[in-house]
Amino acid sequence: MIEKKMTIPAGSILKNEDFDYIDSFQGVICSPVKDVDIIEIGNLFLSSGPDWANSLMVVRDSIVGVFGLKTGTQLIKEQDKEKTLNFVPGERVGLFKVFEKTENELIMGEDDAHLDFRISIFIDKHTSDTSKSSLSLTTTVVFKNWFGRLYFLLVQFFHQLIVKATLKRMLRKINRCNNQKND
Repeated sequence: MIEKKMTIPAGSILKNEDFDYIDSFQGVICSPVKDVDIIEIGNLFLSSGPDWANSLMVVRDSIVGVFGLKTGTQLIKEQDKEKTLNFVPGERVGLFKVFEKTENELIMGEDDAHLDFRISIFIDKHTSDTSKSSLSLTTTVVFKNWFGRLYFLLVQFFHQLIVKATLKRMLRKINRCNNQKND
């Protein structure tokens, strides 16, 4: 089950920063803590978005390009496609720039003329049940101007659908993979 919260998980790097918008979708990884690797989780995140989201990105890019905002096509062109994705801070992975990486968390995002956003992929290994961990996808936004607020107002609904669907697909793949390891 996916749970939506409007707060940042307690152990997240982002916890002590101020943002104009926060959402966090959380679910349970049903596997021993030692089996969960943040780089694998990061790669899974990049490959688990719903297919219909690609169509939305094409529409988004055709609109925002007119206003001089960064498009997905521009961001992906900046990436070295031959590189193995190790999520090194400063590198670009897919649509995102990596800002920070720890054993339990990846912080990715983008700074643009209208807003700055971060997405945290956070594995909370400190649950009471040692055979389970929690996985959170948390989004934070800082608006730079009225256009940023307007833009996010228009995309917020779709953003939440995409993040929830992505987390659901990630958890399904992780838990299926871990069940196969235990057989």
